[in-house]
Amino acid sequence: MANITAADVNKLRQLTGAGMMDCKKALVEAEGDFDSAIDYLRKKGQKVAANRSDRESSEGAAVAAINADKTRGVVISLNCETDFVGKNEGFITLANELAQIALNFDNKEDFLAAKYNDTMTVADKCIEQTGVIGEKIEIGSFEVLEGAFIGSYIHGNKIAAIVALSAPIEKAEELGKDISMQIASMGADTLSYKDFSPEFVANETEARIAVIAKDNEELARLGKPLKNVPQYISYSQLTEEALKQAEEDAKAELRAEGKPEAIWDRILPGKIQRFISDNTSLDQEKALLDQNFIKDESKKVADHVKSFGVEITGFKRATLG
Repeated sequence: MANITAADVNKLRQLTGAGMMDCKKALVEAEGDFDSAIDYLRKKGQKVAANRSDRESSEGAAVAAINADKTRGVVISLNCETDFVGKNEGFITLANELAQIALNFDNKEDFLAAKYNDTMTVADKCIEQTGVIGEKIEIGSFEVLEGAFIGSYIHGNKIAAIVALSAPIEKAEELGKDISMQIASMGADTLSYKDFSPEFVANETEARIAVIAKDNEELARLGKPLKNVPQYISYSQLTEEALKQAEEDAKAELRAEGKPEAIWDRILPGKIQRFISDNTSLDQEKALLDQNFIKDESKKVADHVKSFGVEITGFKRATLG
């Protein structure tokens, strides 16, 4: 029987990241041969992975990595089954190590096939950790982004976001973090309302109005105030004719209220802005530039970014679940 020393166990642990007891057992089974011990750990992981293939891996860690010159960034999620494992310091460290590797690849498939170290690939490492931890471990999200300047924000290792700015301005770090925080918090999935297709907007309009109508049935039954049913949900629907009609309707309201025409010019802009706000809910939910800026809701993200003299050229987001 091979003499397994503490130094041998520690060496295998450094190579694989497996626990001390797992490393000792692997070396004992392999009679001290490191390659065989690594293969033992991998096979153990494969067996556990096969048994847990149908498990949900909706917990874990979402992380971001940016290269040295801040022109390329990546967000990934390392998924597991339980929050207990996802919060483990070693698990989060592994997620960040993998994110650094992911920086060098353009797609998830090549990333998984990349070398984690001299003994295994990223995919092998996930399988090995499945055996070590006893939970399904896999790469979930993988998103890469390039730009003149990349900023990032990670929210509690549950959501990671990166944003590309058009120039590396003096306050790019601050702006990049703030906009990435916006992306993480508000969940935009496109840059502008201009990216929506007419078919998507039409379907969303019908669906949202149907939901409000159903809610209003229940509110009416309970004798409670009804929700406003919007005419539109996106600025893409607010044609010149629609805005002109909104202005005429606002004037009719002022007239009915007995407001003197001499002061209408001071009131109308606010009413039109309220009309736009009430009828662009889709934009505010899904289009980053059209959302209210979380640190100053009096202005849109687009206006905040413009005040720095730059533009947002792209963004990515990774979440668990």
